[in-house]
Amino acid sequence: MVQGGGRRAGLAMAIGIAVVAVGAPARAETARDILIQASFVDTDEASALKRVSNAYAAAVAALRRAPEDHEALLMRATALGYRAKLTGNRTDAVSARRQLEALTTQNPRDAEAQLALGAWHVGAVKKLGMFVGRAAVGAQRGVGLAALDKAVALGGDRALYPGLAALLRLELEPGDPRGRTLAEQATRAATPTALDRILQRGAGQVLVPLRTGDMRTVRRLSSQLLPFGRFDDD
Repeated sequence: MVQGGGRRAGLAMAIGIAVVAVGAPARAETARDILIQASFVDTDEASALKRVSNAYAAAVAALRRAPEDHEALLMRATALGYRAKLTGNRTDAVSARRQLEALTTQNPRDAEAQLALGAWHVGAVKKLGMFVGRAAVGAQRGVGLAALDKAVALGGDRALYPGLAALLRLELEPGDPRGRTLAEQATRAATPTALDRILQRGAGQVLVPLRTGDMRTVRRLSSQLLPFGRFDDD
């Protein structure tokens, strides 16, 4: 479980999201809203998993009404990937990858789909290892890093893309110079949404140990600042 500074980081994120929610006009929660809450705010795995399942159901319901709804397709795939991360379910993991691959094949310039696909690959390699990850669910480090780079190139001046890419790279390899460059980029980028602000704060936090050369803390903090990272034991 997350210790010390990780808990404080998670609390800061939760407070930030709560402030955004309070200040926003009342509206129905979307699948995206639900997944952000589960990823960064819920304090126990059972609550997070329930919320992810709710987001998946919301996305599926939206697709019944409009089968080509891009947002619903992306949220369905994301929810499946998150559910696999929380439960270790191989079927969900492979299904999420295939759905994200379909989205990026349909539109290679879809920055969010590229980001999600890159996160899927890199996250699976980190969790399972390079060889087991490829054999078990088709995870490939090179494919993941390439997708992250595409997402950053396509995403424009938003903190979301370099911020998430930085944390994923630095969790995998704390000394990755590209990861540091992306973290620095994220701290200067625009933050039009709550998710951009979350990732910008995360990038700023991980730059502190990077600048002092504390690579052990870089790896630990990068992991904790990623979606559901506060539940990781390693």
